[in-house]
Amino acid sequence: MLEGREVYTTCSIGVVLGSRDYTQAAHLLRNADIAMYRAKNQGKARYEIFGAEMHTQALRRLHLENDLRRAIEHQEFILHYQPIVMLDTGNLVGFEALIRWQQPTQGLKYPGDFISVAEETGLITPLDYWGLWTACHQIVAWQTDFPEYANLKISVNLSAQDLRQSDLLAEVDRILSDTRLPGRYLSLEITESMLIEDIEFTIDLLRQLQEREIQISIDDFGTGYSSLNYLHRLPVDYLKVDRSFVQQIQEDTRKHQIVETIAALSQQLELDAIAEGIETPQQLERLRALGYQLGQGYLFSQALSREAVEMGLKHREWAIEEQ
Repeated sequence: MLEGREVYTTCSIGVVLGSRDYTQAAHLLRNADIAMYRAKNQGKARYEIFGAEMHTQALRRLHLENDLRRAIEHQEFILHYQPIVMLDTGNLVGFEALIRWQQPTQGLKYPGDFISVAEETGLITPLDYWGLWTACHQIVAWQTDFPEYANLKISVNLSAQDLRQSDLLAEVDRILSDTRLPGRYLSLEITESMLIEDIEFTIDLLRQLQEREIQISIDDFGTGYSSLNYLHRLPVDYLKVDRSFVQQIQEDTRKHQIVETIAALSQQLELDAIAEGIETPQQLERLRALGYQLGQGYLFSQALSREAVEMGLKHREWAIEEQ
């Protein structure tokens, strides 16, 4: 009872089984804490018994976090760029910027290896701000060096934490000013699941970004929990269907229906649909038939280094889409 009110609560419990291996109380508490957080991560209101694998995972995560902090300090990150094309003509529209970590001892690491830890530790925002500045600076350089590609656009991913930063709009303004990139050449990708938290705030934020002529894309559409009740209210420009649906478009009837439904939904909402992960001519043909305008995937090109993109632009490997 708190101030005359009944308050119900549950608890998450971490359990350690004592043994002669423990010689310090601090080690018992540390491992109980690890088990407790495992219980929280598994859904809360439960208990977990500490096991040696938990300690190993905790150490691995600690080392990764320390390596990430050093990587940001020493600027060990680079961007790769995957072409986005018009599906009916194959003409180049722009690139999606994808972050990579050049780990000095372990080689090139991909987002799946470190992004979740960066989000948990709050390192994701400085990483994303760096990626946004670098991508904008790069697309301006390509527009300048290759005048026939002067209308290229760049697409950059934002995390949920970025949207909650009070300085996001100021940072976007600073980056566009520093790099001299007009907002119409920038597209920001936001995952579907990020939109349902504080929807009114999100709508207002996206509207302010669009006032800067920045385009907004809902990434991995179909994998989250968006509500049709507010989808039509969101100031967005693109629905980007997840690669997991595209890659099974011919072998799974339900997945095919999802891809078809997203195409129809985008047309009803007057949005452009972008298909990710296109790998075969059959997938391309079916997506064209369904009305998809834009796409990316290994059928056209993998994500390329800056040098590889410049070589392609120099030799005009891609036809440019007229604006």
